[in-house]
Amino acid sequence: MAKNLTVVTGAFGYSGAYVTRLLLAKGWGVRTLTGHRPSHDPYGGAVAAAPFEFDRPERLAESLKGADTIFNTYWIRFPYRGATFEHAVANLRALIDAAKRAGVRRFVHLSITGASAESPLPYFRGKGMVERALRESGLSYAILRPAIIFGPEEILLNNIAWLLRRFPLFAVPGDGSYRTQPVFVEDLAAMAVEAAQLDESLVVDAVGPETYTFNDLVHTIARALGRNVRLIHVRPAIQLLFAAIVGAVMRDVTLTREEISGLMADLLVSRGPPTAPTRFSEWLERHAALLGTRYASELARRT
Repeated sequence: MAKNLTVVTGAFGYSGAYVTRLLLAKGWGVRTLTGHRPSHDPYGGAVAAAPFEFDRPERLAESLKGADTIFNTYWIRFPYRGATFEHAVANLRALIDAAKRAGVRRFVHLSITGASAESPLPYFRGKGMVERALRESGLSYAILRPAIIFGPEEILLNNIAWLLRRFPLFAVPGDGSYRTQPVFVEDLAAMAVEAAQLDESLVVDAVGPETYTFNDLVHTIARALGRNVRLIHVRPAIQLLFAAIVGAVMRDVTLTREEISGLMADLLVSRGPPTAPTRFSEWLERHAALLGTRYASELARRT
């Protein structure tokens, strides 16, 4: 597969960028489908870019022509400007169909732990519906299910640190005993590239070796920052109010009801063994000096 052509959705984004850099380092050809081209090309022209054309099946299939593998990182964190989870599911069904028509051999899809087509939460339900469409497609596939992804460009954990640096109190919805299992973005990219080289279909949780309750996660970040912060446990509605106030000040969406519900339902943890080696605590020690020094805006990333 050394010179095979691959397609990465969102090569200018977060996890997609790590997958792309790893593919290029291995000498693989990369094309990207994207909804946003940065003013500066981080790949120096090495990655050809085409727009998402989910509503044009023929052109979408043409953009995948000649590709051995597609790596999909496309999704939405929350509905915004007419983009809904239902639209995202329809778009990915169109992408799966286009991959079949284009003769793509392998479809590597980034999902999430807790994904289920029967979930009452639209984010997790949408992810589960895409997984089901991929399983029923007839394509060879690999579905990777990360929980919280950490790395230098990550938003949620960075903004927890940003708040911890600025306030002596930190609001936690519920009792904070629900768990999460952070995975390093470089480990996730490596798992995706390794999965591309297989033929058999698989579904695997992409999770690191450390499991934290949310209380422990916040305390771990606070200790690394040298902050003595008191946790206050509040009803989810109160947490959403706090998040809305911060969001209004920062002109961003900081946290959604669905994200709180997913956390509190223990959906961001695996029931199986760890599959990625990097420990969040060790990464945090090396990067604490920069984590949370600046607010990371989700909406700014979309523009």
